[in-house]
Amino acid sequence: MGSKSSERGWEADPAAAFERRWGKSAKELTYITAGGDDDELSKTTEVCPDVWELTNGDVAVIGRDLTDVYRGRLPDGVKLAEDERVVVVPRETMVAAKGDIPDA
Repeated sequence: MGSKSSERGWEADPAAAFERRWGKSAKELTYITAGGDDDELSKTTEVCPDVWELTNGDVAVIGRDLTDVYRGRLPDGVKLAEDERVVVVPRETMVAAKGDIPDA
């Protein structure tokens, strides 16, 4: 499962499709964008926190890109490649996904 590369050990496969959600949707977790009277789109649009298994077994995490915030304070031994991002999701999203995450 997942793509392998001899250079980096692993590469994301852009051909993999979203297969199944792990946990609950943003709507089920009440992550709905708050909107005012002048902003019709935001009244009905879900915000992003989500976790998905892809067709190749890899996992896609949808959340806030906080790479710039965390880049200068990563723990020792943690590195980011130029094409990698620190994505933050609410704890509630990950806890809801726990039951769908395989043990191995």
